[in-house]
Amino acid sequence: MSRPHLHLSPDAIYPFDARGVAKRFRHAAIFGALDSLQPGETMRFANDHDPLPLLAQIEQRYGARVSVEYRQREPGAIVIDFSVH
Repeated sequence: MSRPHLHLSPDAIYPFDARGVAKRFRHAAIFGALDSLQPGETMRFANDHDPLPLLAQIEQRYGARVSVEYRQREPGAIVIDFSVH
């Protein structure tokens, strides 16, 4: 029997490596992951390019509810923390 995921750690950081997700499913997977976060939780997003169109979509969809903080911003190595408030 499966049990629902319990969000027990309010400071939890969940990794999401977009490089392992097929391009056609990437945005849907990212939005699904963001939708599952509780306030105080963070998704640490890794990608091989700066996802500027995605960031605009996140701003439109979530507004101030999700903050964006670059942890690494180098060619070929992007890491962004998406935190839910």
